[in-house]
Amino acid sequence: MKRVIAACLTLVMAIGMVTASASPAGTTGNPLISQRYLEGAFSNALSADIRNLLDGATGQALARLNELYLEAAGYTFAGRFTPVTIPSGSAITLGPGASFVLLSGSAALHVNNGEVINVSTGSAVTSGAAVTANQRFFSTENTIAVITASASVSGLVDGFYYPGGTIVTPPHRPEPPRPEPPPQTGLPFTDVSGSAWFFPAVEFVFHNGFFAGTTTTTFSPNTAMTRGMFVTVLHRLDGLPPAGGGAAFLDVRNQSTFYYQAVAWANTNGIVSGFDDGNFRPNQAVTREQMASIMYRYAYFKGHDMTAAPGALDVFSDRASVSVFAVDPMQWAVTWQVMRGSADGRLLPRNTASRAEVAQIVLNFTEQIG
Repeated sequence: MKRVIAACLTLVMAIGMVTASASPAGTTGNPLISQRYLEGAFSNALSADIRNLLDGATGQALARLNELYLEAAGYTFAGRFTPVTIPSGSAITLGPGASFVLLSGSAALHVNNGEVINVSTGSAVTSGAAVTANQRFFSTENTIAVITASASVSGLVDGFYYPGGTIVTPPHRPEPPRPEPPPQTGLPFTDVSGSAWFFPAVEFVFHNGFFAGTTTTTFSPNTAMTRGMFVTVLHRLDGLPPAGGGAAFLDVRNQSTFYYQAVAWANTNGIVSGFDDGNFRPNQAVTREQMASIMYRYAYFKGHDMTAAPGALDVFSDRASVSVFAVDPMQWAVTWQVMRGSADGRLLPRNTASRAEVAQIVLNFTEQIG
């Protein structure tokens, strides 16, 4: 009898195992979970569920951010570097955290507020600089930047942006009065007091050997600067390089004059040009627009950034008096704050400049340009 009962129990267990093996793992019919099941179907299903959950949450978050930006400033969100086209003369504005990559065409980047980083080089971008192709420009926190196409542009944008945008030029800053320095001037000149607005500039140009005094004890700050004097200052600023050729001007032939080598150097390198009559007029007082033109060509000769903000002269009431030859140089000089206007908002392009004013302009150039 015992043998019969044991045989029956064995048969029942065998039938149960067959039934369980016919059911999917982890179900009521087969509660046993194998390692193969955990590593296969279960793992794949769990990963898919997590991905769907994260994608859904990310999508909702991005959609909400997009709504917030649209509500706040009319931005559009472009994800994963969306292709964008900017017709010639048009622009797009990048919001905080946005990126732009130029694929073709040419454009300039103007920073209205904050800072833009060229991620490809790791350096900050100067407002008004040209956009380099195939490099990523990143708009940092609290930054508004405008990409303006000078020729039809195709590119990639990532983050918040909107079509169009207005370039904000830096506010005009007239030459401010200098703070009261200590009584000791550190200069041998009796006509340059420590309280004069031009004292720091005169101290800079004198101690660096760019200017000499008119005598051992006078600087003559209010004396007009001549064209020969001004070119001599630039020659000293460049380290007194060899002339490399003749001056090629009818009135600059005497090699014993203090300005001969400077004028010859500047003429050889395309920094100065003469008048239609073949003269340079070295003893004629230099005008502000002539200075801007000479410094503009000197900066180009040295390989400096020559970009200028469009409309840089619009803030000056006498902008129409700038000579045609000097418009681009004056725009450049104002953009880089090499030259500033008067307190009453005039640029005075055809006025002559005193030695003190030229000293200030040379100091501005070295601080802003290098």
